[in-house]
Amino acid sequence: MLRTALLCAVLLWAAYAGAARLTHGFQAWTAEGARRLEVARSPVPAPAVPVQGPGVAAPDLRALLANGRDATVVEFIYTRCETLCLAGGAIFQQMQEALQARPPSGESGRVRLLSISFDPARDGAIELSAYAKRMRADSRWWNVVRVPQAADTERLLDAFRVVVVPSGGGDFEHNAALLVVDRDGRLVRIFDLAQQQLALDYALHLAEGAAP
Repeated sequence: MLRTALLCAVLLWAAYAGAARLTHGFQAWTAEGARRLEVARSPVPAPAVPVQGPGVAAPDLRALLANGRDATVVEFIYTRCETLCLAGGAIFQQMQEALQARPPSGESGRVRLLSISFDPARDGAIELSAYAKRMRADSRWWNVVRVPQAADTERLLDAFRVVVVPSGGGDFEHNAALLVVDRDGRLVRIFDLAQQQLALDYALHLAEGAAP
């Protein structure tokens, strides 16, 4: 009887310890939740992968994001997407309108918006420009870019833990979120699309010089 009780206790403890480890102390119960918690705990520097896009002169993503002044809200897209990317684009339109309505930032930083295509083979300069025009993206606030080499695209997706899976016919299944990058070019928070105001407020907080 005692032996059985001890064995049950050991098994329960092992299950508890395993669950605590997998859920980061019971704070995250899904892979996406764990991803967001890990980013909040350990910000991820943007890799120095080359970027190209209308109105963008920076040689690479790190240089584009880490200017020591501006916070950036990032989304990942492909220009032919008619589902999640359109939802994200509508949210970015609303964010852009909110940012344009704010008074000039003066000496403090500001918030920028960045759409990154993960389909460089099909999203060239013409497609990116057409997407920016369709979304009414003002390059003073919102840029649309691609990472030209597929290997560099994979490197970026891996660093920011964005899941992209080909679904046939040139389309993709992918997770959609609002990624907030600080003035040092580090991914510091991940928000659901439904949390657009929270994401924007947090980015504005960082742009004013606050710590993540």
